[in-house]
Amino acid sequence: MSGAKTTGVYVALLRGVNVGGKHVLPMKHLLAMFVDLGCANVRTYIQSGNVVFQARPGLAGRIPAVIAETVSDRFGFKASVATRTAAELGEIVRANPFLRAGAHEQALHVGFLVDRPSAAQVAALDSNRGAPDAFEVRGREIYLHLPNGVARSKLTNAYFDAKLGTTCTVRNWRTVLKLLEIATATSTGG
Repeated sequence: MSGAKTTGVYVALLRGVNVGGKHVLPMKHLLAMFVDLGCANVRTYIQSGNVVFQARPGLAGRIPAVIAETVSDRFGFKASVATRTAAELGEIVRANPFLRAGAHEQALHVGFLVDRPSAAQVAALDSNRGAPDAFEVRGREIYLHLPNGVARSKLTNAYFDAKLGTTCTVRNWRTVLKLLEIATATSTGG
């Protein structure tokens, strides 16, 4: 894909891929889906549905619906897709309120929402649910501090999906940082 001025770097985050032996989607097939759509410099990271790619904005905007439909057609399960630009991902990393407050990185996660919830939906969330776990919703992200681990938390995808009326997919902080590293390298031609 030529014309770096007309393309951007994006990250796609699929929910529910290759978790617990269910919804198996080989990353080579996922990568091929993006290439077949016309994306460039496509890279996947680990087996849980993380894709960094370059595309024109119009194509990038269609990625969530097209990839979800393709996964459903070819693999027989629903996989919601959240996308962010490399710049958005950088801002997400810089704005983590728990990191700024000194929380240990191993306890940090980010929930990426497919759609932005309303202020009323966010206000209706139970801020005491599952203490000592804590969360903060900012735009299309949920910053999570889970000192006892994600597996024991009451702050689940199902809870946020139901309360916020959208779909959430969670990544640990190490994965978020690695995706930013890959996106930044892709932006600079590395």
